[in-house]
Amino acid sequence: MSAITDRLLGVPAPAGKPAKAKGGKRARRDTSSEVLPVRISGSEYGRTTSMPTRLLGFDQALIWAVVALLAWGLVMVYSATIAMPDNPRFARYSPNYFVFRHAAWLALSLLAALVVFQVRMSWWERAAPWLFVISLAMLIAVLIPHVGTVVNGARRWIALGPMNFQPSEVAKLAVLLYAADYMVRKMDVKERFFRAVLPMAVAVGVVGFLLLAQPDMGAFMVIAVIAMGILFLGGVNARMFFLIATILVVAFAGMIAASEWRRERIFAYLDPWTEEHALGKGYQLSHALIAIGRGEIFGVGLGGSIEKLHWLPEAHTDFLMAVIGEEFGLVGVMCVIALFFWITRRIMVIGRQAIALDRVFSGLVAQGIGLWLGFQAFINIGVNLGALPTKGLTLPFMSYGGSAILVNMAAIAIVLRVDVENRQLMRGGRP
Repeated sequence: MSAITDRLLGVPAPAGKPAKAKGGKRARRDTSSEVLPVRISGSEYGRTTSMPTRLLGFDQALIWAVVALLAWGLVMVYSATIAMPDNPRFARYSPNYFVFRHAAWLALSLLAALVVFQVRMSWWERAAPWLFVISLAMLIAVLIPHVGTVVNGARRWIALGPMNFQPSEVAKLAVLLYAADYMVRKMDVKERFFRAVLPMAVAVGVVGFLLLAQPDMGAFMVIAVIAMGILFLGGVNARMFFLIATILVVAFAGMIAASEWRRERIFAYLDPWTEEHALGKGYQLSHALIAIGRGEIFGVGLGGSIEKLHWLPEAHTDFLMAVIGEEFGLVGVMCVIALFFWITRRIMVIGRQAIALDRVFSGLVAQGIGLWLGFQAFINIGVNLGALPTKGLTLPFMSYGGSAILVNMAAIAIVLRVDVENRQLMRGGRP
């Protein structure tokens, strides 16, 4: 009687040897009532498990972690730019110019994220090829004279009235969606190299060619890693994956060897303290290391940075982490690293949940976003700490740069949408 009661209440049977069927053979274990390997807020649930209504919300911890980075970034952009008008180059700007523009982009990004969150993942799957084509058109448009804007010798922006937009940021998300959709469509031929990998390699190659024409090798590197990661997560044969990785490493090495100024950056990274490099290609790196060294353990205090006072170029964009290290010390740097690590891990978990629920496209998109944000943060922090050669990549959610924050927030909104649809499906509804 107790066994029947336990069965009705959903209590799992005690572990033990499976019962033997007639003829001495062990009966096949009934797996229809087992829970799926998915997890919400630290607890496991199956398709048939009744869940509280509150679980149908969204991942609030993920949102608060992102909000923390956005708020901290806004404060640090203000700290890094408040003295910039003292420089003759920025004399026409007010002390609040950059922080007001950054705040305006944050507000616009939050509105865009709310809109993106309303879009179902099925729509993104259908629209992925078209979004990829649109991103290619934007990358071509930025190279057209009088359309693309040249800043510091690079043609990477399109002027939209008072604001500049960077198409390479859109290309990151577009390639990610296209790669996830491509792997879903090519699941049956993923063991065949030319039919499964070659078309995707051509697509990434075209994007890379347009990015190198700007030039923007950093964005190309991120896009290549995104595509490679989705191919790997999508189940491409390991031998093919390592072959592609080897080809990419050789290709990037060739690009560096063929470009004199890229070679100089590598030499400056290896020894930034020589007179030639400290006043040349290693200038930013050497002053970033000085800033982090001044911060020591607890930093010099908010607003107390010396390097941001016209010594460290681009302190509010690519080298914002150096200012954080100087003003908040090792403790501040470790807090930023911990936040990015937690966000990346949480996004990857959401992706695994979707794949466990047979939502392969949604799972690949979420894991691709986690790989993208984690890798870009890793590169930016590594550059600021002198662990990697200097590369023009911003710190997600924190660095000054409107188009980057806009696309980053859209990516987070897509992840939250995947999470919500996961929860709906696990409750027994339809996403």
